[in-house]
Amino acid sequence: MHPAILGLLTITVGVGACIGYFYFSNQFLDKVLFPAKGPNAGRNINRANLVRPWLFLFPAMFGLGLYLAYPVVATLWYSLTDRDQGGAFVGLANYRQMFNEPKFWEAMRNNMLWLIIVPAASTAIGLLAAQLTDRIKWGSFAKSLIFMPMAISFVGAAVIFRLIYDTRPVEQTQIGVMNAVWLQFEGGIGSFLILRLVPGALMLCAVATALYVGWGQARTALEKQTPIMFMAIRGVLIAVLLWVAYSCLMLGIGAFTAEHPYGEPQTWLTIPGWNSFLLMIVLIWIQTGFAMVILSAALRGIPEETIEAAIVDGANPFQVFFKIKMPQIASTIVVVWTTITLVVLKVFDIVYAMTNGQWETQVLANYMFDKLFRANDWGVGSASAMIIMLLVSPILVWNVYNARKEMR
Repeated sequence: MHPAILGLLTITVGVGACIGYFYFSNQFLDKVLFPAKGPNAGRNINRANLVRPWLFLFPAMFGLGLYLAYPVVATLWYSLTDRDQGGAFVGLANYRQMFNEPKFWEAMRNNMLWLIIVPAASTAIGLLAAQLTDRIKWGSFAKSLIFMPMAISFVGAAVIFRLIYDTRPVEQTQIGVMNAVWLQFEGGIGSFLILRLVPGALMLCAVATALYVGWGQARTALEKQTPIMFMAIRGVLIAVLLWVAYSCLMLGIGAFTAEHPYGEPQTWLTIPGWNSFLLMIVLIWIQTGFAMVILSAALRGIPEETIEAAIVDGANPFQVFFKIKMPQIASTIVVVWTTITLVVLKVFDIVYAMTNGQWETQVLANYMFDKLFRANDWGVGSASAMIIMLLVSPILVWNVYNARKEMR
């Protein structure tokens, strides 16, 4: 059968089945289960109205159960079995094996760095772009340019940046932008400013940010009475932030003390430590447009009266932005932050296409792929999938908790 005809037939059968389901299920509910006649007509109508929403929810619930709940349960089961032993139950042996592998801890370390840096950078740059583009005449055009990377797939963006980081032999012309710029440095003041001071200062800023956020979480946990579950989540977050601060401090010290081989093109993606940041730039480039669009809408929703009142009271532009606008869009910033965080925790395509986890750039999703499809080890692969799910779940719970709190 021709693919076009098959697709049309599939759409027709699917839409027809949905219409038939809703029509006949409601007929069965109203005519058979709870008929609106006889001495119990009123009670039957009330019962039918209570059941009817579940008829509409059932297809979605069935689909979620089939394509979400069942895979989660099956993955959990596979993580407790051994394929080489015919699927025999081995308990936590796969988890112990995974925890003993250096590659797993490398993936965890890199995922934590991605988790802190990418959402923060994407949200901050997106907020800056939203604020600045709203103040210029050609702001709509600028926004379209910044949002454009969102239309590119992760693999496509990875290919673009592989060309930017490309390395050719010394005797050949460098087509990679990074090496073309790198070869202009000769160890003078420009080299110190760009290759030592800027990255070192950025790392120190990251250290200060991680410590500030960690202190804020600790202070909130001490001042407010929160459920034990959220206290535990905050404790884990504080520990992660301290570890990130230490890692960034070491990278900052390394930036000031590293010896640079001037005049030689560099294979940027093979330099441990910095190559992970070069991969993060790809995702920041993609997600900044998303953050900008959402935050721009939030900024436009701020009442003009509050801004005008602040200006009349003598507030300068920085005070207006940080003390008037930022508090009013704080909930939107949290939504953007957590949405990008979920994307980061599942990042796979960029790492797979650019380094395939080599040179200390491994992440959890790529580690899971290697175990499942290269090593054919479904036990450890499923265990790593469960770790990813456990890392994602607290963020989802936090989003649901905040959404319900706002609704109340």
